[in-house]
Amino acid sequence: MGIAAYRSGHFAEALSDLRAARRMTGSDAYLPVMADCERGLGRPERALDLVRSQEAERLDRVGKIELAIVESGARRDLGQNDAAVITLQRLPELRDTRPHPWSARLAFAYADALAEAGHEEPAVEWFGRAMAFDEDGETDAAERYAQLTGTVIEDLEEDEDFDEIEVDDAATLDAQLEDEADLDEDGPDFGDVPEEGPAAEEETPAEAAGEAVLGDEAGKADEAGKAGAEGAEAGDEAAGAADADAAKTAAKVEAGVGPAFIEPDFGDVLGDSNEDEDEDKDKEK
Repeated sequence: MGIAAYRSGHFAEALSDLRAARRMTGSDAYLPVMADCERGLGRPERALDLVRSQEAERLDRVGKIELAIVESGARRDLGQNDAAVITLQRLPELRDTRPHPWSARLAFAYADALAEAGHEEPAVEWFGRAMAFDEDGETDAAERYAQLTGTVIEDLEEDEDFDEIEVDDAATLDAQLEDEADLDEDGPDFGDVPEEGPAAEEETPAEAAGEAVLGDEAGKADEAGKAGAEGAEAGDEAAGAADADAAKTAAKVEAGVGPAFIEPDFGDVLGDSNEDEDEDKDKEK
């Protein structure tokens, strides 16, 4: 209960609970917290009394480091800024570059003491070291560094919100891709679509018209061939019609309507009709 009250800023309640726990357990482990509670209550002299007590000598190395941090703060409360800096300079752990549980708090306390004593440049350097040690955001090193340098520190919570937005967008994109995949699987089958490119050009209206004319002429040529087989007179009419249509087609081709027209081959039909005409003339004579 004493630690919870201390973290909540209820220093009187915390101090009472910690004293009771000390009497019951006989442990001096909470002595640094008790001294800091005295500071919180505006009694830095009592905090220094606890620092100089015999119980402080029995603390382990971690406890002594924490008590030195409290002592430095108490001396700053009393306006003894240079003494606050020297108090922490005496600790060999201050020069240890390896991270320890106390590293962030020790570097921050030393930077704070330097800034209070008017040593701004080294204070900025030590706030930077405190930021490097303080991965959990235990201290206000980033804010103090920004105040002294004018640097804007991005809010980590905003970055986390941005990451969540990206994740939501990614999930939405995945859902859309799945829907499109379902549409592709269930959609109608239009068969093989010819590839686009020079080899598969679209047929122009002129070419379509030319092919239609060729088709019509081929049909007429077949009919003319049948008529020529039945008689010379019908062959003459078919040949005349074919010649007329061929002339029309050639005119269309010259005008750029479609591909060149290939004149149908009627074989010996025209030759037979000429021979029949010669025989008729001989009989008349």
